[in-house]
Amino acid sequence: MNENNSKKRIIETQKEPEIEGYIPVKLNTERGIIHCRYYQTDTNSAAIYVGGIGGGFDTPSNELYPYLSTKLQLEGISSLRIRFRNPRSLEESAYDVIAGIEFLENEGISQIALVGHSLGGAVVIQAAVDSKSVKTVVTLATQSYGSDIVKDLSENTSILLIHGNDDSVLPASCSRTIYGIAHEPKERVLLSGNGHCLEESADEVKKIAHEWILKELNP
Repeated sequence: MNENNSKKRIIETQKEPEIEGYIPVKLNTERGIIHCRYYQTDTNSAAIYVGGIGGGFDTPSNELYPYLSTKLQLEGISSLRIRFRNPRSLEESAYDVIAGIEFLENEGISQIALVGHSLGGAVVIQAAVDSKSVKTVVTLATQSYGSDIVKDLSENTSILLIHGNDDSVLPASCSRTIYGIAHEPKERVLLSGNGHCLEESADEVKKIAHEWILKELNP
């Protein structure tokens, strides 16, 4: 197991009163505080969502992450949205997601889906390696840099890659390259007329991502 991935990160967890359907959570780690939004259920399944280099609680495809968090919560799947401490660093962002996985595991969750947009696609691929809890990875308009590690995912970890054919920031060839390296089970969806944020087919993206997560976690 990768030593960096196996090391405990969370020193202290602070939960605040629920607002707007989620619980604000602060993960105090040796590298700083990671701010999260936790949509809690009583089951053992959860999804983690991260944005890209823009930082904040970024969400592509017309508020995809709030939509999935709320809908899946009603279907027995918790959600954790993570705000990167340093969204320009692939390594630090992967650290944040692994801390999020640790938090969910401490909550008794054993089945996790990781969802990431742009830089976040490479981040979730890196974070999923060596994690026994991660059952599936979903990337949205991902970058290819840092994603070749996809070949090291557990043989039981699936991956779904969604990309717009008209992405002028990160071309669809990024997802094609990763798909070629990844092992089964895997699926690739290319959406015509869609740019980097996948807003042109937002309803379709929501449907595809929702059905995939529900199928792979099977709460």
